[in-house]
Amino acid sequence: MPRDVLLTSEGLRELQEELERLRSVGRKEAAEKIKTALSFGDLSENSEYDEAKSEQGKLESRIIELESMLRRAKILEDNVESEVIQIGSKIKIKKAAGDSVEREFRITGFAQASPEDGRISDESPLGKALLGKRVGEKVIVEAPIGSTEYIIVDISSGANK
Repeated sequence: MPRDVLLTSEGLRELQEELERLRSVGRKEAAEKIKTALSFGDLSENSEYDEAKSEQGKLESRIIELESMLRRAKILEDNVESEVIQIGSKIKIKKAAGDSVEREFRITGFAQASPEDGRISDESPLGKALLGKRVGEKVIVEAPIGSTEYIIVDISSGANK
């Protein structure tokens, strides 16, 4: 049985918008590329056609993936205040040793994770280590390059993203 896809209301909206964009604009663009490639003639040596069909396949795969995720979506409350880190929490951490630079993240489900946007999955090594912890606690994160110890500086609901 497929697992639930945990999303904040913001994450749900983002996936719905992406799906709508792919269904309307993405499919139209893919069809135009195929039409243009067909105008080049012989399909046996038409790399433009092959590439356009490949892109169309990737687009349709993403649409199917998004539809599946949205069917299994479980929406998390955005405004749950907690002293304990949970999915949806916005957190600040810093390394226990070395630099004192604080890093801010939001813990999300895998479908909404985007480290470059400050959203880490609850299934990532850092996410797993942080879940259930409180301000002031230390966590050790195991990574291929070694382990790093962090101190939890702050936890908030993350309702404002």
